[in-house]
Amino acid sequence: MVILAIETSCDDTCVAIVKTQGQRQLCFKILSNITSSQVKIHRKYGGVYPTLARREHEKNLVAVLIKAFEKAGLPRNSKSQTLNPKQIQNPKSKTDLRLKAKKIKTLEEIFERHKTLLKETEKFFTKYQEPKIDIVAVTVGPGLEPCLWTGVNFAKALSFWWNLPIIPVNHIEAHILVNFLELPTAHYQLSTTLFPAICLVVSGGHTQLILMRNFGKYKIIGETRDDAAGECFDKTARVLGLPYPGGPAIAAEAAKCRNIKISKYQIKLPRPMIYSKDYDFSFSGLKTAVLYDFKKRSLKTRKSKKYIREMAAEIQQAINDVLIKKTIKAARDFRAKTVILGGGVAANDELRKQLNHKLKTINHKLNFFAPPKNLCTDNAAMIAVTAFFHKNNKKPWQKIKAKANLRIS
Repeated sequence: MVILAIETSCDDTCVAIVKTQGQRQLCFKILSNITSSQVKIHRKYGGVYPTLARREHEKNLVAVLIKAFEKAGLPRNSKSQTLNPKQIQNPKSKTDLRLKAKKIKTLEEIFERHKTLLKETEKFFTKYQEPKIDIVAVTVGPGLEPCLWTGVNFAKALSFWWNLPIIPVNHIEAHILVNFLELPTAHYQLSTTLFPAICLVVSGGHTQLILMRNFGKYKIIGETRDDAAGECFDKTARVLGLPYPGGPAIAAEAAKCRNIKISKYQIKLPRPMIYSKDYDFSFSGLKTAVLYDFKKRSLKTRKSKKYIREMAAEIQQAINDVLIKKTIKAARDFRAKTVILGGGVAANDELRKQLNHKLKTINHKLNFFAPPKNLCTDNAAMIAVTAFFHKNNKKPWQKIKAKANLRIS
C-alpha cells in the first residue's frame, strides 16, 4: 500500500509518500517526506500568524508535492483513470469538452477560497498523470483552521481528480503513532506487549497525557489548563530576547549553562501543579514568574549572557520536572507497560534523557518510545502512518472537513 499524506495544521507545509510492506511483519518505508517551513516568515511576529500561514500553504503545496513525487521516484500510470492531460490542453470532441468543464468546475468549487492554489493545482494536473498511490491521507485537526482547510481542500482535489479514497487523520494521534514508524512488528503482537500505554504529547499548542489501550482507543486523562509547554517556551524566550521558536532557542542557551547548581543569580522558578493529585498541567504561572524575575533585574543583568543561560536552564528544567512527574504518576496509576513521547517538544534532549532515566529507575521492563528528532515536529510521514492504522476509515472526499478543535478519543 502506498499512501500520499498531507499535513498543514500550522506553519509547516508537509507532503510524504510512505509505502507499507509485509503482511505478518509490518514495515513502513518512507519514499519521501518533504517539509517547507515558515519559521523565518513568522519569526518577526514571535509566533504563527494564521492568515499568513494559509497564504504560504497555498503557494507551497503543489511545489512540495512535486518534490515528494520526484524524491519517491514514483512511476506514472500510462493510462490514467481520470481525464488525460492532453485532453485538457487539446480537447478533440464535445465529450472531452464537457468532461473538462465538469471537472474544472468541481475543482473551482473545492478551491472557492483558495484561488492561488486553484491555479497551481490546475497546472499540476495538466502536466502530471495519476501516480501509483492507493490512498490520500490528510490532517483534519486539531490545528489552525485556515491552515487546516488549505490542506484538506488540496487533499480533496487530489482524491477527486485521481478517484482515490481519502482518510482523515487526527494530528495528535499522528504524534503518537509516528513512534511505530520504525518498529517493524505485527499489529497483533503490539497489542499484547505494549498496552496500556501512557502518551505524553507536548507541542506548541498541546500538552496532554493520554491513556492508550490499543490502536484507536484513547482517553485524555490530563491536559494543560492554560498555556501548553511549547507556548511557555515561546513566550519566555520572547521575554529573554531569544528567537522564535522558543523551545530550540532555550534548549541551546541552557546547554551552555554548565553547572546550574552553582548559580550566580539564584534563579528559582515554580513547578506549577507538580504535586496536584490529577494529571493536568498549567504553565501560564511559570511564564509570569519568568517575566517578574526578568523585570526586577538591572538592565545590565538582563543583557548578561550568563543570566540568560541560567534562566533558560531553569525554564527548561521547571517544564521538564512537571512533565516527567505527571507522566510517571500516570504510568504508575494505570500500570502502563509503555510510555510514549510525541510532539515538537519531544525533540528536547533533556526531556528525552531525563524521562527515560526516571522510567528505568521505577521499572526496567517499562518500554519507552520517543520518535527520531526529525519526526517530532510536524511532518507528513506521521500522517501516513496514522492513516494506515485507520485504513478501513476511508471517506468520500465530499465528507472531509477541517475540525480545528478536534479531540482524540
